[in-house]
Amino acid sequence: MSNSTSEQTDFLHSGLAYGIAGFFTWAALFITSHQIYEHLRWYSCPSEQRWIIRILFIVPIYSFDSWLSLLFSSNNVYVYFNSIRDCYEAFVIYSFLSLCYEYLGGESNIMAEIRGKPIRPTNYITLTCCLAGKQYTIEFLRFCKKATLQFCIIKPIMAAITLLLLMRGKYEDGNWRMDQGYIWITIVYNISISLALYGLFLFYTATRDLLHPYRPVLKFLTVKSVIFLSFWQGFLLAVLAGTKAIDPIYDNNGNELISRGTVAAGYQNFLICAEMFFAAVALRFAFSVSAYADAGTVGGANDGRAVTLQSISSSLKETMNPRDIMQDAIHNFHPQYQQYTQHSNPTRSASCSENGGGERNLASSGSMAANNYSSMANTGPYGDNTSNNRALPSQLQQPIQLLLE
Repeated sequence: MSNSTSEQTDFLHSGLAYGIAGFFTWAALFITSHQIYEHLRWYSCPSEQRWIIRILFIVPIYSFDSWLSLLFSSNNVYVYFNSIRDCYEAFVIYSFLSLCYEYLGGESNIMAEIRGKPIRPTNYITLTCCLAGKQYTIEFLRFCKKATLQFCIIKPIMAAITLLLLMRGKYEDGNWRMDQGYIWITIVYNISISLALYGLFLFYTATRDLLHPYRPVLKFLTVKSVIFLSFWQGFLLAVLAGTKAIDPIYDNNGNELISRGTVAAGYQNFLICAEMFFAAVALRFAFSVSAYADAGTVGGANDGRAVTLQSISSSLKETMNPRDIMQDAIHNFHPQYQQYTQHSNPTRSASCSENGGGERNLASSGSMAANNYSSMANTGPYGDNTSNNRALPSQLQQPIQLLLE
């Protein structure tokens, strides 16, 4: 026992571990910060790049937070850092789904394309057997959005509860006792994150063909790997600690200095620091800035347009404004809006299609071309393209208009 715990002490709290984790952390920060800067410099399609930048921020937040957690792993200080990381990962899942909505022209355009088609696949493996014989409806689309939004709500609440339980001595990582909060927090997290993943999966299967011009596979795999694989990795390490496969750290007198759960959390933080470097590289290819800037300037043919620090700061401030998230939550959860689709801004396509290249030009040849944005006026509130569309009640017109402004 003493040999194994000594090795753990020498590694997790050694300069070698801190140096390796720090190298990967700062390399990931440099790669992603430069990519974020490029998107802010070529901020030609705010409705899409807003979500992309929010997704990219997961790398600096995850990597730097995990590095700090590794440095301050004693006395459960790392739990406070991890709470920040946990809250932002829920935000990223929602941002990714919203980006897919923007790619396809918004809720009304998506419904115009998939409404009436049979839901596929329907089998036991994908847990969609109960949907056999049913068609895509606005309720299906709303379920996908709600499944991700609930994670955005539950994650911060559970993070706050975790901190409260920690201060009262009722929370310890890897402690599976029924009178401790860890097991109950883990159960809620598992249910919530599984539901969010399920909503993303259903949306992808419904819009896979429509998203094809935007290379969705790489984007889905990258985002899901960062969020879900890191979660299950931490869960597996906690299970290993619970089964005593990971030993605690003892002092020279044989007293437990660091618990099994804390040691497992230390390994999790160390692995995340390394993994974020590879995630930064993958995200650079998945969300390339070349789709929004001239190919010649991105390739280094010239210096491109002049950009001031004030314009970049203004774009960043606009990107991180959470107002649109609150509006979307109201639109999806308020009972009055359940049967009406949300129409995107028709002027959006002009700026994006004129300034964008790459994926945007490729997508223009597909069924969801940029000119579909201007056709949303002909799309009914239920996604059908008939001329006898039911109008919105007068008491709903003004609130919805406020949501879309």
